[in-house]
Amino acid sequence: MAITLKNGFKMPIVGLGVWRMDKKDVRDLIINAISIGYRHFDCAADYQNEAEVGEALAEAFDTGLVKREDLFITTKLWNSDHGHVLEACQDSLKKLRLQYLDLYLVHFPVATRHTGVGTTGSALDEHGVLDIDTTISLETTWHAMEDLVSKGLVRSIGISNYDIYLTRDCLAYSKIKPVVNQIETHPYFQRDSLVKFCQKHGISVTAHTPLGGAVANNEWFGTVSCLDDPLLKGLAEKYKRTVAQVVLRWGLQRSTVVIPKTSKFDRLKENFQVFDFELSKEDMDLIKSVDRKYRTNNPHGFWGIDLYA
Repeated sequence: MAITLKNGFKMPIVGLGVWRMDKKDVRDLIINAISIGYRHFDCAADYQNEAEVGEALAEAFDTGLVKREDLFITTKLWNSDHGHVLEACQDSLKKLRLQYLDLYLVHFPVATRHTGVGTTGSALDEHGVLDIDTTISLETTWHAMEDLVSKGLVRSIGISNYDIYLTRDCLAYSKIKPVVNQIETHPYFQRDSLVKFCQKHGISVTAHTPLGGAVANNEWFGTVSCLDDPLLKGLAEKYKRTVAQVVLRWGLQRSTVVIPKTSKFDRLKENFQVFDFELSKEDMDLIKSVDRKYRTNNPHGFWGIDLYA
């Protein structure tokens, strides 16, 4: 199943995120995911595994497992490459072994000191704080993103981790409008105002961290996951599903795209089995009550600054 983006391209509503996917596991996970039915893969230069994803995709194409035109591949511009958008995109394309991207996103709304194309560094200043480049505006970055569409390197462009203010600004200065805003959203961080604002203005919302981060974010950020919530566990029992399936279904019924990350084959299958049941309106409303406005993915511990402050 897919949604139709504002520019007419179709985007599968369930994808596989490859963040923190070990390089040695990438090949099997990608091939198995395609075999299960996944057609949407969410990558990023910062994940440092684009080359391994590219090898797996090349194998899938060469063996006839899937055709390029049947896949939707997303990757992202890293903060340190805002002044080198074309080169960064070309570097990602080379690693992914692709002629074009279906979607290219500005990963974070901040430019930082350039550390070399594709190196995805997060340079810190002498005080241990992220070295933000104040000479490159987000508008300048966006117009460079637009040029990628004109050159045929990407079909669609979008934003990631933008709030309402920054999204509104992007809509105002853009000639080619963003078709996606990829944000953290899950039952503990529902962000209904931002989701509705984007959807009202023709921007589809992709939910990264759609399961609340689980083990990965607990290890990196010390956060807790909504998967342990008693109310959600009760709904899982009611629908005879796993908590993860209930949470992903909730995301789909909000008209958001979900890109859960997993490194386990059984979870790959489980996360894709969300099309044959539906949560009632009453239960969708019930899930609203567990919102904690709780962000689980915040890199301030690495950057020495809270960009969401």
